[in-house]
Parts: sequence; structure tokens; C-alpha cells
Amino acid sequence: MRMVHLSERLKRLAANVQRKGVVADIGCDHGFTSIYLVQMGLADRAVAMDINRGPLERAQEHILQYQVQDKVALRLSDGAKELSAGEADTILISGMGGALICRILRESETVVRSASELVLSPQSEAWLVRRCIHGLGFRIAAEEMVKEQGKYYVVLRAVQGQESYGQDIDYIYGRKLLEERDAVFLEYLRKERCRVEEVLKGMEGKELSGVGQEKRQELLLARSRMESILQGGGHYGESD
Repeated sequence: MRMVHLSERLKRLAANVQRKGVVADIGCDHGFTSIYLVQMGLADRAVAMDINRGPLERAQEHILQYQVQDKVALRLSDGAKELSAGEADTILISGMGGALICRILRESETVVRSASELVLSPQSEAWLVRRCIHGLGFRIAAEEMVKEQGKYYVVLRAVQGQESYGQDIDYIYGRKLLEERDAVFLEYLRKERCRVEEVLKGMEGKELSGVGQEKRQELLLARSRMESILQGGGHYGESD
């Protein structure tokens, strides 16, 4: 059988699927992740879902090409709206902004709560996704950061269970990432700190409006937090 090839980022996403049952791949694009999951035995079956017909038509071609039509079903769906409660063991979403991922999860809350695990990789606003996960009755079991083509991506795996973080910093950067201090995460922080410092330098000597002053204070706090994390501090600039 011809095997599909994924980028390293998508391989890490797939590796976080641990239930090995039915995966609902929401926003499946061309269907390659669903195909990979069943080919590698990471899922028994997959439901590849997308809001647009174009990606589903291309996914259909790939499903036939890789001969997995008995294991991968296609479904036209706005988010998870065409998924039934209890139908999927894993809900997988990647390639979208954090706000959109949260909207999809909340609009199908009953379906989401019936799943055993969520595997999510927001392209932005990961802090919103972490809060949403907790609000839906899941705890974050694993989190990692991967780098691809100069960009940094978070991959989260959540399972059913109550959890909340006591500090905002844990939502902003991810408690698991802060605890494990992964090399990619620390590299991201160094680059982000440099970006913030450049913005702050650009503000020097300027008369700032009220909004500008607030922005400067936010940037100063962000820099303080990142410096504390990089130095191995425990409070990350949070007030007691």
C-alpha cells in the first residue's frame, strides 16, 4: 500500500491521537491527516469533515488514491455540527485560529463533551483554546511546541477531567510548556522577547496616548514574564 507523507508538524499532531478509535478530523483540508491516521494504525476509522466542498472533493481523490475508502468517510459540515454525540473518540482540529477553534467546540458542546480526547493545534491565540478546553470539562494532558518553516505551533492533547490554572501566565504560555521547558518553546520565547524589545525601543522618546501607554505597560509586563521564564524563575512576573 502506498503511504501518505505528512510534514513533521502534522506527524506530531497525529502522534497525540491515543484513543485509536474513531477520529473526527474537522477542517480536514485535503484529507491527508485522516489517511495517515488509519494507515499508521493510530485510528480505526476517521470522519474527514470540512465546511467547503472543494477540499472534500480533493480528499475523496486522495482517499481512493491511497485505498482507504473503507476506513475514511467524508462529511460536509460547518465545524462539528454534522457529527453525532458519541460518534467520535477523538476530535482533531488544526490549521485554524484559536478563536475559530473555540467557536467550533462551543457550538457543538454536547458532541465535544462526548469525546474522550481533543487534539488541537491553533495557529494563533492558543490561550483562548486553553481556557475553552477547561470550560468544556477537559484537562490538558500534554502540550508541545513544534517549529515548521520558521513558524511556531502549539499542539495540545486534552482528556476528560476538571482542571483550571491559577495564574494567567499558565494560560498565556501553557503550563505544560512552562514546566517542561522544551527547547523549541524556549527558542520561541527568545525570539518573541526580541520582538517585544524592538517595539519598546520604537516607543522610546515618543509622547504616547493613553492607549499607547497601556500598550507599553503590557509589553513591559510581557517582557518581564518572558525574562523570568527564560531565567527559570517561578513567578513569571505575576503579582502576588
